[in-house]
Amino acid sequence: MTPELTALALAALLQAVQFVLYAIPANLELGSGYTMSARDRPPSRDMSHKTARLGRALNNHFEGLILFTIAVLVVTLGQAASPFTAACAWVYFGARVLYIPAYAYDLRPWRSLVWAIGFFATLLMLLASLF
Repeated sequence: MTPELTALALAALLQAVQFVLYAIPANLELGSGYTMSARDRPPSRDMSHKTARLGRALNNHFEGLILFTIAVLVVTLGQAASPFTAACAWVYFGARVLYIPAYAYDLRPWRSLVWAIGFFATLLMLLASLF
C-alpha cells in the first residue's frame, strides 16, 4: 500500500476514534432516550461545552476527509505519488490528530493553525499531482 493510502486508512480510523470520543459523553449527557430516538426535536438538555466541541471537530473531520480522499485518489490513480505527496499525506494525518485536542480544549490560535496545515497539505498533494 502506498504511504498516501496508509495515511488515508489511518485518517478513516481516526474518524471512528473521534466518533467514540464524541458519542460516549454525548450519550451520557443527553440520555439514551434522546440519542436512540429519531431526533425530530432538539434535545431537552444541552451538552457540555467540551462534548459539543468534540462533535464539531468530528463534523470538521468529515469535511476535511472528503478533500483528502480526493487528493489521495488523484495521486494514486494518476500515478503521481512521490516522496512529497507522501509527506503531505502524513502532515495531513498528523494535523488531524492534533486538531482533536486543539478543538476540544479551545486552543486558540493553534486550532486554526493546525487546521490550515492539514488543509494546505491536502491542496499541495492535489497540485503536485498535476505536475
